[in-house]
Amino acid sequence: MTDLTQAQGVYAIAPTAFDEDGRVDEASNDRYTDFCVESGCTGITVLGVMGEAPKLDMAESVSLASRMIKRAGIPVIVGVSAPGFAAMTSLTKAVMDAGAAGVMIAPPNTLRTDDQIVGYYAQAAEAIGADVPFVVQDFPQTFSVIMTPGVIRRIVQANPNCVMVKHEDWPGLEKISALRGFEADGSMKHISILCGNGGLFIDFECERGADGAMTGYAFPDMLSDLVRLQAEGKRDEAHDLFDAHLPLLRYEQQQGPTGLAVRKYVLMRRGVLASDAQRRPGTGLSAKARAEVDYLLSRVARFDKRADVGAVSRAA
Repeated sequence: MTDLTQAQGVYAIAPTAFDEDGRVDEASNDRYTDFCVESGCTGITVLGVMGEAPKLDMAESVSLASRMIKRAGIPVIVGVSAPGFAAMTSLTKAVMDAGAAGVMIAPPNTLRTDDQIVGYYAQAAEAIGADVPFVVQDFPQTFSVIMTPGVIRRIVQANPNCVMVKHEDWPGLEKISALRGFEADGSMKHISILCGNGGLFIDFECERGADGAMTGYAFPDMLSDLVRLQAEGKRDEAHDLFDAHLPLLRYEQQQGPTGLAVRKYVLMRRGVLASDAQRRPGTGLSAKARAEVDYLLSRVARFDKRADVGAVSRAA
């Protein structure tokens, strides 16, 4: 079994590919899985927020995750967040039986106090089973749940199967430093910290002690290179690469379905997805927005030829 406490690199957050009629596009999902492996990703996370997980029924969720697990050949983490523990338990059992490396659990937005948050994760850990590794998703901008470093430490220490934090707090650099400080003083066991927010702060998150990224920016190959360069101590090269992508990364960081629409559009332009469709309710990009994304891609391509999507389409 993969030891997710030692996870490093890039775990790409997989979008769910749909055709224009809203059906799951298995061929595009397969291409995305292969693309992540070819991009140097060390893992994949499926059924996350940007994977449109709430729009899938249970059978679709199990089928999508199981197919990716079988195909990937690298660890796959599955988002199992649900309003109740019955659905969470059922999905967890199905995907772990299929070979998932672990599951990711986000807090419900009803939690307000520290004790409520800690208590929820204790119940969730019991519901999925003590032998199932789980990831805490710390994303207050979306879930409206504020987890202090001390609360995260309490969750980690109380649950042996808590192996990772998906860190998406903003601002959050000091939180990473605090968590690594807990490890240094012996008050918290070691866990992996992988960061989200589209990679918007990954340049400095790695320098603060994060192990890499768990996000879905449309250039996971760039993120893999950046994390590697940071690990090799090539700080300026890492920041140069990041700076070249930052305008596009920022544009993709628009909240909700708009950001996902940008991500899917770029993945379509890169030849990974056949369509940038979202399952309803969803949105698409206007002609003006597509032109803006195309312009940003052309600017990134002056530094990173992977953004030359015209060259990619010609090669295809």
